[in-house]
Amino acid sequence: MKKLKLHGFNNLTKNLSFNIYDICYAKTPEQRKQYIEYIDGVYNAKRLTEILSDVANIIGATILNIAHQDYDPQGASVTMLVAEEPVEKKPEQTESPGPLPESVVAHLNKSHITVHTYPESHPDNGISTFRADIDVSTCGVISPLKALNFLIHSFDSDIVTIDYRVRGFTRDVDGKKHYIDHSIHSIQNYLSQDTLKAYEMIDVNVYPENIFHTKMLLKQFELDNYLFGMDSTQLQPEEAQKIRGQLKREMQEIFYGCNLTNLPE
Repeated sequence: MKKLKLHGFNNLTKNLSFNIYDICYAKTPEQRKQYIEYIDGVYNAKRLTEILSDVANIIGATILNIAHQDYDPQGASVTMLVAEEPVEKKPEQTESPGPLPESVVAHLNKSHITVHTYPESHPDNGISTFRADIDVSTCGVISPLKALNFLIHSFDSDIVTIDYRVRGFTRDVDGKKHYIDHSIHSIQNYLSQDTLKAYEMIDVNVYPENIFHTKMLLKQFELDNYLFGMDSTQLQPEEAQKIRGQLKREMQEIFYGCNLTNLPE
C-alpha cells in the first residue's frame, strides 16, 4: 500500500484477540487436581507478566502500569497499560512473521495488553483443558500481529483461534479518511513456517470490514503427549482407543465451535 502522509496522529485502532487451548487427559480426580495445580504453577501471574513484557518489547511499547492477579481456586490475569515511544526507525508493515523476540520499535498510544487464563476439567470423562485469552490493542502505525508469532510459541497450543480487526479511521493531509494503513490478506502470513506446517488452518475473513479470523488445529497427535500423570503403556488397548477418541472429539469441538456427534474413535 502507498505510504500515507497523515494529518496529525494515526488514529487507527488495531486489535488482536485470540484463544489458546491446551488439552489433556487426567484419569483420576487427584490427577485432574494436580493438572490444574500444574497449569496454575506454569502460567501464574508472574510468568504471564514476563510473557506480556516481552510482547511490549516486541511491539516497542513503554509499559505504564501492570495489574496482575492469581485467583482461587485457579486462573490468573494480567493487564498492562502501554504508551507510545518515539519512532527511531520505520516500523515494518509487511505480511511476515514477527520476531522471537527481537525488538521492533513502534509508535503507540492508548494501548493495552491483557491475558486471562481458564484451567478446567470435565467432571466425568477425565478431559482437562487450559485456555488463555490474550488481547493486544494498539493505536498508531504498527500492527500487533507482529507479536502473534512470539505468543503462539510461548504456550503449548493444541487449538488457536485468532481475530484481528482494524477499527476507526485516520485522515491524510488532503482530509481523506483511511480505514486501514497496511495491506493484509491473511493472518497466516504472520506465522512462521514451522507453525504453518504444524497446524491445520481455516480462514474466515471479511475484507471490506477489515475483519480477519483464523482457526488452527495441531496436526500431530501422539497419545502420550496428552496423558497427565501416566503414559500409554499403563492403558489397555481398548482404553487407549477410547481416550484417544475423547481427546480428538474435544479438540474438534473446540476447533469448530460446536458439539459434535458420531465421531469415529
